[in-house]
Amino acid sequence: MADWGAPTNGPMIDLRYVKKLIEMLDESTVDSIEISSDKGMKIRISKSPSGRGAMQVASQPMMAPMMAPQVQMPAARQTPPEGVPAVEESGKGDAKGPAGIEVKSPMVGTYYGAPEPGAKPYVSVGSRVSKGQTLCIIEAMKIMNEIESEVTGVVTEVLASDAQPVEYGQALFRIDANG
Repeated sequence: MADWGAPTNGPMIDLRYVKKLIEMLDESTVDSIEISSDKGMKIRISKSPSGRGAMQVASQPMMAPMMAPQVQMPAARQTPPEGVPAVEESGKGDAKGPAGIEVKSPMVGTYYGAPEPGAKPYVSVGSRVSKGQTLCIIEAMKIMNEIESEVTGVVTEVLASDAQPVEYGQALFRIDANG
């Protein structure tokens, strides 16, 4: 049984351990995994639609149950690895907006358009961006992940709001590569 690192005043989970479990589950054909410790700790992670995005953590019987942050499992490996934003070309101006390349969130987290509160945003509508330039930050599990542009062009739309949650695959920006 793994050492959960539980202090004497209650159970605690090493998030690196949970993250490794998620990676292992994602790379396997197994649909879900449930692990219990002798200290009353229980973790269940599932790729199935009924359990999609949920991770439950139950504490010792005498204590109230705790809920861990929600973790959304990416679909099959047709999506880019975590930390690499997905880009997708949209059509030539439709009801949804102007033509361009959509930069999508590679993870579930909180969107931040600037390096710190009150600072100037990384980019705004009309900003010229270069491939590799930081567009925003997605905070996931207290880790700040810089999202970089995969193309050179002009930002035509900023589709996320500062300090608001974003979903895996949600469009964050539209960039006109011809601009």
